[in-house]
Amino acid sequence: MTMFRKTSLHIMASKPDDAMPPVAERKGRFPAMRVGGMPTSQLSAEDVVLSVRDLRVDFASEAGTVHAVRGVNFDLQRGRTLGIVGESGSGKSVTSMSIMGLLDSNAKVHGSIRYHGDELLDKSDVEMSAIRGRGIAMVFQDPLSALTPVFSIGDQIKEALQIHNPHMGERAIHERSVELLGLVGIAHAEERLKSFPHEFSGGMRQRVVIAMAIANDPDVIIADEPTTALDVTIQAQVLDVLRKAQKETGAALIFITHDLGVIAGVADDIVVMYAGRAVEHAPVDDIFSHPVMPYTMGLLGAVPRSDREKTSRLVPIPGSTVNLADLPQGCPFEPRCPLATDICRTSEPSLKPVGGRGEQWAACHLSDAIVDGKLTFSDVYRVGNPTVSKFAGVSRDKRAIVLNVTHMKKTFPLTGGGFLRRRIGEVHAVDDVTLDVREGETVALVGESGSGKSTTLLEIMNLRPPQSGSIELFGQDVGARMSPRERRELHEHVQYVFQDPMSSLDPRLPIYDTLAEPLKVLRMDKVQINRRINELMRLVELNPDQVDRFPAQFSGGQRQRVAIARALAVNPKLILLDEPVSALDVSIQAGVINLLEDLQNRLGVAYLFVAHNLSVIRHISTRVAVMYLGRIVESGETQEVFARPQHPYTQALLSAVPVPDPAVERDRRRIVLQGELPSPTEKLVGCPFASRCPLYAVLTPQQQSLCTSQAPRLKHWVVGESAADHVSACHFSDMSYRRALNGGE
Repeated sequence: MTMFRKTSLHIMASKPDDAMPPVAERKGRFPAMRVGGMPTSQLSAEDVVLSVRDLRVDFASEAGTVHAVRGVNFDLQRGRTLGIVGESGSGKSVTSMSIMGLLDSNAKVHGSIRYHGDELLDKSDVEMSAIRGRGIAMVFQDPLSALTPVFSIGDQIKEALQIHNPHMGERAIHERSVELLGLVGIAHAEERLKSFPHEFSGGMRQRVVIAMAIANDPDVIIADEPTTALDVTIQAQVLDVLRKAQKETGAALIFITHDLGVIAGVADDIVVMYAGRAVEHAPVDDIFSHPVMPYTMGLLGAVPRSDREKTSRLVPIPGSTVNLADLPQGCPFEPRCPLATDICRTSEPSLKPVGGRGEQWAACHLSDAIVDGKLTFSDVYRVGNPTVSKFAGVSRDKRAIVLNVTHMKKTFPLTGGGFLRRRIGEVHAVDDVTLDVREGETVALVGESGSGKSTTLLEIMNLRPPQSGSIELFGQDVGARMSPRERRELHEHVQYVFQDPMSSLDPRLPIYDTLAEPLKVLRMDKVQINRRINELMRLVELNPDQVDRFPAQFSGGQRQRVAIARALAVNPKLILLDEPVSALDVSIQAGVINLLEDLQNRLGVAYLFVAHNLSVIRHISTRVAVMYLGRIVESGETQEVFARPQHPYTQALLSAVPVPDPAVERDRRRIVLQGELPSPTEKLVGCPFASRCPLYAVLTPQQQSLCTSQAPRLKHWVVGESAADHVSACHFSDMSYRRALNGGE
């Protein structure tokens, strides 16, 4: 079950001096703002829907007791949204699961959780079932966690309504179900009630879960990473649905995420968690404009921006998260904090108000010095200089082409029937793709899921003649006749890094054997292998003494570094990277991105980089190609495409990317695409984007006829405004660009 609303949380540590005063005592301390129809200065204790005091959650493990949550306190007021951020393992989700009563028997929960004054920790699971869904609802990261694949969407919404409304009639349930699907933006709601979860896209499934969440008008909705696995365009739709649902229900919302851009756009207040407790809490503008806790500073410094040009390297937080089964004596962040002093090693700071900022609380011994301006971000985290590229000063046209793809196509057979399967159609995964990659540059492929990005990489890595078109690597046509030795040498020069590093690491082999495998293929002797493995570990900034460890003993970021080391083992000239940082926390992501940049500058290796995070793409790539339904619809230099997008689809993608700045987020105009991505099984005659294009709706009938009857080709359109190699596939790119300049008018 699932649900959500707007919240104002006030988090406090477990010690008595950490606790913030009750709502009644805080009245008048906060500036008046609209919350659920009244200024906060007029809120009373009755406006608090959820009150948590000294929440502690422990788990038994082989390594000892894991202190997952350590003394969390907050009041949740109706009509406010609280964002909870932090790295994996900081206690965000455990806190939310404690409120829902969904932790298993291994968890020991202490403290108090009161919902409208009623203690939840004393209730049985049966008693909690009466509250879940009706009073407190949850939206999970994976919508399939809340949807049963063997029941239709209508049956599952019906169940959510019937459990809490046993006297509700069939007709009323049907009308309410149709109303809910319409509310969350699902077209043809009445017909879609008969559909099953697998017939919906990921974004549609998440909207169904949200519909179930608001079905019984809950007081509290907890959204746990509800947009993490979604494309930016679908994410924008889901966030709009959440805002609309919150407005309709007046609920309080706890929004858990690691995406600081999303938090900047949805939250009123932010709690930053580390090692199971809150280390900073403040209104959203204060967190982003003047963070106090060094950990918060590190999170913000590690986030790339999609709305500005790259001016410096990202700033990763050094080290890894603390072991919650073996907490240090002092501040848990001390081993990673650049400002740590002796007191930080002996005493854990309590969460207390920051001097001169009544609404901002921080747990740091040096908070006063940071607030007074004696310590700034540059004092805390020093930004190093990147390695100078070996191709610095060499223009692109003078660099050798390492990859040249021309008019490549790839289709997959679509079969149906029973025991004897027969071909009933085909999936057009890649449809006439042309691109090139040169020495020492990063070319990025971006687009929604299903646009053909990963298939393009796999076709290149296959080193076989494509279904249609041609692929040349280092001037060699992969479709030409080659000896086994020539093909093996070609393989050496092209390597692949997967999204999940475990896909390329055998869990049964220590890291040494994993790195040694490709070197043995090259017939290196043991001395050469040992020397090369030591060199590779240092190259990706890992300790060479750790080569005897297994993949499970490394963190996610460290495993990705090992996967990169394995790709570099044979000195490749081209590396294909398929979402290499999407599964990493922002602090670890920054370190991997910096590593990739340094390796490219030092070794001159070229990257073909697939990602859906456009902020990462703007930071790391030299050129970008935007894909839609297997076709490239726009390409050019990264800064040129981001500054002057010509295709309506590119404009929609860029407008949907959240920016980690609340002031910017409040004033942005978003292009929210309507409808779903057309099926790749259809052979579209005209422009594949026409059915979702915001420009199409304002064209004349004659212009619309051109869009639906003739597929546009890549062409340079906006003369005098953009670079000569900036091309887009839209019949009316010039009109689209001018319209975008005028704010969509």
